[in-house]
Amino acid sequence: MDNSTHFSTIILAGYIDIGNFKYLCFIVLILLFVAIIVSNQLIIGIICKEKSLHEPMYVFLCSLSVNELYGSIALFPSLLSNMLLSKIPEVSLTLCHIQIFALYTYASVEFCNLAVMSYDRYVAICYPLEYHRIISPAMTVTLIALGWSVSVIKFSINFSVSVRLKLCGNVMDKVWCDNYMLVKLACSDTTANNISGIIGTILIIVSPLALILFSYAKILSVCLKSTREMTQKALSTCTSHLISLLNFSVGCLFEVIQSRFDKVPMPPVLRVILSLYFPICTPLINPIMYGMRLSKIKKQLRSLGVPNGAC
Repeated sequence: MDNSTHFSTIILAGYIDIGNFKYLCFIVLILLFVAIIVSNQLIIGIICKEKSLHEPMYVFLCSLSVNELYGSIALFPSLLSNMLLSKIPEVSLTLCHIQIFALYTYASVEFCNLAVMSYDRYVAICYPLEYHRIISPAMTVTLIALGWSVSVIKFSINFSVSVRLKLCGNVMDKVWCDNYMLVKLACSDTTANNISGIIGTILIIVSPLALILFSYAKILSVCLKSTREMTQKALSTCTSHLISLLNFSVGCLFEVIQSRFDKVPMPPVLRVILSLYFPICTPLINPIMYGMRLSKIKKQLRSLGVPNGAC
């Protein structure tokens, strides 16, 4: 017989008592949330409205921005409301499950989008004359739909195993609900979770990573055989994507380190910052960076009256 108890709530013990500074943090987070919403909506609106941007590269970017909004909406409302509570925040198990599902599918879709964008750059640089035949409108829609559907279906299967777990505790040392931490609270057998987690890792991390490495290996091979001018032009089209990929990968690495290796000595404030890096910095940096790097989007932003310093 196990020691499981029926818990209807999860206590998020990752919040730190910072006194009245919480109001300053609350204002900063609201400003960040507004900046993420506005900047990503600008990117989506410009791409949808301007016919000259109805090209695969910009459609993939639009999908990326939609996902940024999805992830931010899954995080910020609960983060802001929990921050204002005087005691340790306690959320319902149902809302915790919803947030886990949203944030994990957001991360999965983000990685799939970045993989598709790397393949798009590979075709554009290595097969420029055949680009529109290979990355046709139908192929563009198929790649986007595949990334979203595989991510949602995969994690739905994985998560269906997690929600059935019997919990021996309800205290999670995080500021947002995390599936890995939820599994750690279980006192029932987690073998099925481990197996589904391994399969999910192969599908959502190994496969996109293989496509990214293949794409950039081919791009590098072409650049080494091309003139200096051609190489610079090719690399300039990949800079935004590489920065986006690096930023997201670093954020995910931070999350893995602070979640999986909880015995690593780390100040509580730093642990919170690392936990929030990938769901906040990626949606904030991506639209600003693409607005600065892509000339067509930059031109449209200027036409809307956005100052040069902002784009």
